[in-house]
Amino acid sequence: MSKADIEDLFTHFINPETGESYNLLPFLQSLVVDNNKVTYILESPSNQIKKLAELKPFLDQAIHKITGIESVSGILTHHRLPNQKQANPAKHFIELKTIRKIIAVSSGKGGVGKSTTAINLAVSLQQMGLKIGLLDADIYGPSLPLLIGQNQKPDVDDNKKMLPILWNGIACMSIGFMVPENAAMVWRGPMVQGAIHQMLRDVIWPQLDILIIDMPPGTGDAHLTIAQNIELSGAVIVSTPQDIALLDARRSIEMYKKVDVQILGIIENMRTFVCPECGHESHIFGSGGAEEESKKLHIPFLGHIPLNLDLRVTSDTGKPLTLDQTHPVSHMFEKISANLLTALFH
Repeated sequence: MSKADIEDLFTHFINPETGESYNLLPFLQSLVVDNNKVTYILESPSNQIKKLAELKPFLDQAIHKITGIESVSGILTHHRLPNQKQANPAKHFIELKTIRKIIAVSSGKGGVGKSTTAINLAVSLQQMGLKIGLLDADIYGPSLPLLIGQNQKPDVDDNKKMLPILWNGIACMSIGFMVPENAAMVWRGPMVQGAIHQMLRDVIWPQLDILIIDMPPGTGDAHLTIAQNIELSGAVIVSTPQDIALLDARRSIEMYKKVDVQILGIIENMRTFVCPECGHESHIFGSGGAEEESKKLHIPFLGHIPLNLDLRVTSDTGKPLTLDQTHPVSHMFEKISANLLTALFH
């Protein structure tokens, strides 16, 4: 079994019900074959989305029948036509022509693992074959340099535009790359807004499928600056199951609704803790609270992540856990990423 074998299947795919032959290779945006797992992304023109949606289950079955394939994860995406966009003529967004989709990863409060979730989502999506960027928008407490183990200053071109730090194929930018590690950013709102503007407008972002913005906690100046100045494709809310965290998550959801940003889904972090010594499972912060909240609010539930020691250690050492694709938590992020893509493109 090889990648070429699977590409050949896309090229000569036959609908088992009708016997019709299709060349699906032109629609194949990404194909990753790793550890007997196949992940692919099909991008459809809007006028063919219905037909490809009908074919996809048969395509998944055909791939699964290839010797050695253990699992198949396929995503079907499509571009919306211009008149389908919820355009607001009163808004004047910063043009980011090289970026296809922009997602804000948010939480109503700090300490719920939002930044750890954001970096591991970025890695997981990049492993699926997507071109990913990550912007750390937390001016007061930037964490991206620690999370990726990099703190060099970004290069600047002749036009005084910054080049993002390229880490593991992901384009990264943070105020933390430009100031000393222990510097206290004692800035008022306008200075925060200016810094965020600069990291959006004055950075030469490469061609990206998705730019993930790791938002600061809360609902302050940074959130309004981003929501009012760039066209967000949607927001992802990270929360623990704890009631007080859910209370703040609701505030974050309401804020995005007020600025007309779609909520793509909720991720429940720290759902369970399994003792590494005895294997006993505990629900330190409760369990299922964020999932129940998503049902109440009719918002997609993207998945849950445990309170895991490896997740903490790898974040502190600049080697995000999802770099190890064999780890059980990495598989959880794979499922969350697949659910996120489904919410983003449908």
